[in-house]
Formats: sequence, C-alpha cells, structure tokens
Amino acid sequence: MIKNFKNELLNESKKHWRLIVVGVIAGLVIANILPGRSSKAGDIHAGHNMAGSSQAKKIIYWTCSMHPQIKLPKKGSCPICAMDLIPVYELVGEDEGGSEVSLTLSESAQKLAEVETAEVKYQEVSNEVRLVGKVDYDETKFSYISAWVPGRIDRLFVDFTGIKVREGDHLIELYSPELLATQEEYLQAIKNQKETTDSQLSVIRDTAKTTLESVKEKLRLYGIKGEQIDEIVKRGAPDEHMTIYSPVTGTVVQKNGFSGMYVKTGDRIYTIADLSKVWVFLDAYESDIQWLHYGQNVKIEAESFPGEVFNGKIAFIEPFVDEKTRTIKLRVNVDNAQEKLKPGMFVRATIHSVLGEVGKVYEEDLAGKWICPMHPDIIKDKQQPCDICGMDLIKTSEFGFAENPTAEKQVLVIPKTAPLITGKRAVVYVENETKKNTTKRYEGREVVLGPRAGDNYIVLSGLKAGERVVTKGNFKIDSALQIQAKPSMMNPAGYYNESENVLTQGASVSSESAGVLKEALNYYLATSKALSEDDPHVAAGNLEKFRDEIDQVIVNNLLKDKTEGLAEKINLLRNKLDEIDHDLEFLRIQFGEVSNIIKDIFGNYEYKEDLGIFLNFCPMAFNNEGGYWLQDSEDIKNPYFGAKMLKCGEQKNKYGRKIIESNPMEGHAGHKM
Repeated sequence: MIKNFKNELLNESKKHWRLIVVGVIAGLVIANILPGRSSKAGDIHAGHNMAGSSQAKKIIYWTCSMHPQIKLPKKGSCPICAMDLIPVYELVGEDEGGSEVSLTLSESAQKLAEVETAEVKYQEVSNEVRLVGKVDYDETKFSYISAWVPGRIDRLFVDFTGIKVREGDHLIELYSPELLATQEEYLQAIKNQKETTDSQLSVIRDTAKTTLESVKEKLRLYGIKGEQIDEIVKRGAPDEHMTIYSPVTGTVVQKNGFSGMYVKTGDRIYTIADLSKVWVFLDAYESDIQWLHYGQNVKIEAESFPGEVFNGKIAFIEPFVDEKTRTIKLRVNVDNAQEKLKPGMFVRATIHSVLGEVGKVYEEDLAGKWICPMHPDIIKDKQQPCDICGMDLIKTSEFGFAENPTAEKQVLVIPKTAPLITGKRAVVYVENETKKNTTKRYEGREVVLGPRAGDNYIVLSGLKAGERVVTKGNFKIDSALQIQAKPSMMNPAGYYNESENVLTQGASVSSESAGVLKEALNYYLATSKALSEDDPHVAAGNLEKFRDEIDQVIVNNLLKDKTEGLAEKINLLRNKLDEIDHDLEFLRIQFGEVSNIIKDIFGNYEYKEDLGIFLNFCPMAFNNEGGYWLQDSEDIKNPYFGAKMLKCGEQKNKYGRKIIESNPMEGHAGHKM
C-alpha cells in the first residue's frame, strides 16, 4: 500500500511539473505579444518607449494590471486587490505626436495582432431587411352564409370544410314555414293581378301590381334567385324545400350547420374565405423598424415553391412592441391568384430599403406619389379619393418616404466590424503614419453612429472621408490600451484619487466637485422643463433617467458606503428617488426635495463645468413656504406652477465656469451673490 502511495505521489509531482513548464512557455509567448513586455525593443509600443530604452523616462503614474482605472502618483498597492502597482511612463521619442489613447505597432506586431483596416468613404446606402413570418387569411375577404329566414336544414350539399365553392353553387336545402307562406302569398298576388286586370278602377289595378312586386322583392331578400321565382310561377305551387346558393367564390373554412338543424334568422351556417389575396404577418426587430414604412414593396418566398417570388406591400405596422419577443408585427398584403400560399404556411420576406434625402427611405415607385391609408395598392400621381374606400389619398412623404434619392457622396460609412460599441459609446481606432515607415499608430476615437445599413454603419460625426479605421484586430488594440491603464472602450477616462479613496470619471471632476453630477444634470434639467410644461409623463421619464445616472455616479465613485461630505449628499439624493410616480403634484413635491439637495451641493462644492446653471426661487411654492430649482437658462420657467404662473420666481445664483469668467463681479460658484 505504501508503495502504491509513493507511485501516486510521484505521478502527481510529474503532473505539477508539466503544468509549471506549460505556464512558463505561455508566459514567454504572452511577453512577446503584450505591449510594454516585449523582449524585442520596438515590437509594440503603447504610446511610450520600452524599459530597455537608453533615453530617460518619467513615470506619469502607477496603475494596477488588474484594475487599470487605478492611477496613483506613487508606488504602492492596489486599493482594490492589493497587488503591487506598475509604472506608466510619459510619451517620448517617436510617439510624442500620439495622444494618450493611441498604440504604436511595428510591422511584426501588426501581423501578430492581425490588424486590418478599411477606408472611411462616401457611398450610396441601402439595407436589406430579412424577416420571417406566417401566411394568414385576409380578413376583408371573409364571407358569411347565414340563415335569412328561420327553418330547418334538411340537406347540406357542402358538408365539410376546405372545399372550394363558386358563386352560384348550391349549399343547402331549407324547409321554412315562413318561406313557404311567402311563396303562397306570391302566387296569390299573381292571381289577384290577373283578376283585376279588367277592373275599371285604377286604384285596384295599381294595388294588385304593387302587392305582387312587394312579395317578389320579399322572396329575393330571403335569398331566392330569380330563376327559382320563375319556376314557382311556372309550377303554380310553392316549393317545400328551397335551395340556398352561394353568393361568392371561395373556400369553406368553417361549417356551423348540419342536417336536421333548426336555424333562426342570422344563424351562421358557413364561413367562406377568398384566398386570391392573403395576409402575411412578419416579425421585425426594433433595430430594423427605421427601414420599414407603410406601402413598401416586399418579396415573399416559401419553402414549398423554391425560386418563386410573391410580391406584396406593407399594409400595416403595429404601433407597439411585443414585450416578450421584442419585435414589431408587420402585415403585408400579397396577391395569391393561384392560391399557392396557404394560411399557416411559414415564409421568408426581403425588404430592400435605399436611404434617400433627409435620412428617409427612397422608393422610386412611391417618390412624390399619393397613397391610400387603407389600401396600399392604390397609388396615384395626385390627390383624389381611393377607388376602393373613397378615402382621400395621402402624400407618401407623410409615411416616411423621401421624394428624391441622396445626392452623390452624401452618406459617410464604415464597415460594421470597425466600431466597438458599449451601449452608450462607439469607439473606432484610426490608423496614422509615424516617422518610421515600418510602424503605425492607432488612435482611439469616439464617434456618433447612425443606423446600421447591411455591412456598414452610417457615421454622423467623428470621422472624415479618406481616414482608415481598424476593422480587424481592434479588440486586441483596445485590450493593450486597457493593460497600459489608458482610456479605452470600457475605461473612457477614469482615475483614482488616493486622498479620498474615490474613483472618478475624467480629470475635470474631483471627489469634492459638484461637477460629479455633470451627466445626471441633463435629465434633472429636462425634468424641470417638463414640469414647467405640465407634462407628468415626460417629467417622470426624465427623473427615472436622472436616478439611473445618480446610480452610475455612486458605482463609479465608490460612494455607496460613504457617510461624509459630498458622498453623503449624493446618497441622500438617491434615497429621494426610490419611488417615481406619474402624478403631477407628487412629482413636483419630489422634485422640490431633490432640488434642495442639489442646491446644497452647489452651495458647498465648486462647479467648474462649461454648462451654465441658474438657481431660482419661487416664494409661493408649497403653500408659500417657497421652493428652489435649477435650470440652464436665465428665462424663468416655474416647475411648481407650470402654465398657471410660469414666470413666478427670481434668480438667486449662477454657476458654471463660463458664466463666472464672463461676469467675475456677479458671483462665484459655491458662494451666494
């Protein structure tokens, strides 16, 4: 047993040595790839020279390799994980022209990172939206065969669903005492007319004629055809069982009657659907809806008929999103003359959208035309009533269509793989030349993107034509910047304040600055504006966004457990926002409580941001107790009274760097005038 134990121990020891050897080899490989760790000087530079450089280097700050947002002025341990901090050096040598958000790669490093780039350029933008859906009946093509007179069904000629009937086909034989009596009445009216033909009194002749016509019309309204009425006259006797014929052509999709069944007037016997036109319901994602409009042409394909395309038009777009599937339902009207498309059949749809002027969809068949809001097939060159429903036609531009295509070189695009998107931000890496032909510098840049169009994104700002952006390898570049504690996709501009143990976002914001609320203030100001306009729903929505931004401030600045100074006030501010109602009066009270805390923050901590903030006071608010609020314009707009007393209030203070610099004698942020 001891021998076996020794053998097992020896085997385990060998396994550990193998793992150690593998770990060392992996470490050597990583050391040759990650910036700042290369054994080959000049392979990859993360904005500064390598440790082996002969040129003197200055340490900018110390950071943690696990938490690159930590930036301390001296050597020590990471306050989050207790690991030893590593130095980050200033830019020297050939990289002096690069920004902090840049990475310089040698030719060999570019190959290791598999970097590929593409040119930013103007081009025509189009998007092909692919959808799936299901065929259904056209509800406007349903016909219902109902009993027009009470009676008993003695025979069903059409006795199962799915059978196709044509107009004039016999459906049932009906025995009806009421119908039998009407036939007798009709025969008697014929007899009376003959007997009064030779009467000298015209009133008698006219009465007999009117009675005959009235009874004949009554039979017609009961569903009796003219040929059947003639047969009654010819036979001279009523027909005990009247045959009811189909008034339409279609497919029987529901059968409610059966032989021997007694029916009352209005009882439904058959439901017949005309399948020459069908509806196709498609599910569109929220991101695609901007490319879809009423009246657009749609191409439909089905597995049952490969290679065959059915054409339709978008006839309805549901005004809400399905909360379970996060999709929007579209209804497409499709011609189905040969009835190949069957209700319940799954289909694929393709909608080709071309971007026109003013960012609208351009479709040549609809540009500058007039369309019926109920029937998308009715399109005219000028306004006139619809041929089907008589409604006035509407200009297609009102449905989101452009009247002209885009001008040449109007839309700037980049490949879909170029941007790194975090939800709030989109970052691209732009390739720039360096002094050495063998190296390239990749600079991070935040851009504003429009909708995705196929394999491209529309660029609204941040880039210009002719620049080259990284389309492959951008994640590796971003990771290298994160390791070097530089701004990146996930870490825009964070730093760590050692004295206050607070993580902040951006060098212009400190732990003792009201500027920490800079992003959140936009939603606070929007709430104030909505309340001044007496709009509780918009106010509540913006107050919820304000709360979300306050949550972000607390998380980013590690303020949750702080009980002193600015942190205490921000936590108190957050506690006032736990419940947000859409009641206008409740919102105004809550907004007043929030405003008092923000006023206190601005009164005790500096605010050096560019956005000008004005502190106002209304003495009549809250039963003459008075209420403060902040807004970004000098024009008083009272959020506590709205339209009733919009201008009630006076300005008490001003905050903001530009305001103070332009009016140095009027006041100073943090102090009353």
